[in-house]
Amino acid sequence: MAKSGSGQMSAAILLDVRDVCKQFPGVRALDGVELQVAAQEVHALLGENGAGKSTLLKILSGALRADRGEATLDGVGLEASESPRDRQRLGLITIYQEFNLLPFMSIAENLYLGREPTRRGIIDWAALYENSRTLLAGLGLSVDPRREVGHLSVAHQQMVEIGRAVAQKAKLIVMDEPTAALSGREVEILHTVIRELKARGVSFIYVTHRLDEVKQVCDGFTVLRDGRYVARGEVRDAEIRDLVRLMVGRDVEFSRRARTANPGETVLAVKGISRARESIGRHAIALRDLSVEVKAGEIVGFAGLVGAGRTELARIIFGADRCDGGALYVNGLEVSPLRSPQEAIHAGIALVPEDRKQQGCFLDQSISQNMTLPSLKRIARWRIFVDEVKERQLVDQYRSALSIKMANSAVAVGTLSGGNQQKVLLARCMALRPKVLIVDEPTRGIDIGSKAEVHQLLFDMAQSGIAVIVISSEMPEVLALSDRIIVFREGCISGVLDARDATEGNLMELMAISTVAGAQRTASV
Repeated sequence: MAKSGSGQMSAAILLDVRDVCKQFPGVRALDGVELQVAAQEVHALLGENGAGKSTLLKILSGALRADRGEATLDGVGLEASESPRDRQRLGLITIYQEFNLLPFMSIAENLYLGREPTRRGIIDWAALYENSRTLLAGLGLSVDPRREVGHLSVAHQQMVEIGRAVAQKAKLIVMDEPTAALSGREVEILHTVIRELKARGVSFIYVTHRLDEVKQVCDGFTVLRDGRYVARGEVRDAEIRDLVRLMVGRDVEFSRRARTANPGETVLAVKGISRARESIGRHAIALRDLSVEVKAGEIVGFAGLVGAGRTELARIIFGADRCDGGALYVNGLEVSPLRSPQEAIHAGIALVPEDRKQQGCFLDQSISQNMTLPSLKRIARWRIFVDEVKERQLVDQYRSALSIKMANSAVAVGTLSGGNQQKVLLARCMALRPKVLIVDEPTRGIDIGSKAEVHQLLFDMAQSGIAVIVISSEMPEVLALSDRIIVFREGCISGVLDARDATEGNLMELMAISTVAGAQRTASV
């Protein structure tokens, strides 16, 4: 199934990486890593958070310099002095999880930025738009190239990134968590585009924690663990459980949560929340008469397609967005309208947001500061000075409980892998000892081993009496975690299911049915 040696693959090697090492202060990020990608291959790069994948990708892109090692692309040596621009000219293009697009410029301008067609020294706009239409059509995307990128969906922005790579005559496209924010249908479209580009001669490095996607679209795989090369092989010869075992060094089991036998009193009650759509902002979804109840010790899942209103309701509950009507109750006391997250925290509500980099972490601040910021009153001396002993104890407690991989708590949280950043946010909320915990996409970008740990943490928090709301685009995750599942569609609640009766099939039916009949339903029991 997997080979631990460095034997040559049958197809011609496009990328050949040997003995790459990289040391950061206190951390050996890469230790003798190797990677080979064949021509016209989709190659999965797998490993837990902190395994070294991101560091390797940055070295390949030219953003970081390796301490030791060598690499060739299509027989040409990659020099340590080369910049990301140099690597792009060689045909190695990286598409990061956070897109590198200019939101206030058009699709066409983003596609050909720095390479615009000109006539007599002036940009030929007609040619630019025509070239862009042809390129987009080849990717199956029918959209006006004059449209601003900032107004596109995540899936369409990703297609623009791929289009830009194609325009640069990419030989190898590196995709970091390409489906993290995509719906099932959008994932299918992306995989179709990848297969078409592969047929045209393009190779891919595909980084994902969704192992079912590896089976669907990838040819070969390489596994890293703790900065070291572990194995590689052909995807067709490997089962998902084998890949998991190689990644984490053990078997990982996901158990479906048994329904809470006797949930406590209602902790959170949301009644008649409504909001008109006023703008084109990211969270400008109209909400219609939403009512939800969550009891102590209960996990309630929010299911729905992208834009169904799940995150929008969570942000209103947390005071991050306004609402036009409705009321909020915590332990029977009305607390609405909440005008800020600070008021929500004071009321006993905590939120782990869906976008950890933009809405959750202070990337330039230390892990310790990120973890303890909302809890400063608890660890302050005379309500003025931070008690460093208490701060260190709090950080050590959650570092151990969540298995956060870090050199020390003084390093910037932005240097951590995405999964470890997510754990820091969970620790921040756990330290608040909330009455209500809302987690939005709690395991997005987290490896399969850490995912099981996060699930267990949510079980434990519910067991301690906290009312938990889980929002997830992964139906298996909603089914595994929830006691009850509330299904959203187009700003309405289309149905409520007991987790014992829920299946992916009936969830999808409720996500897709008309909201006319479902708009009046509420989620209380």
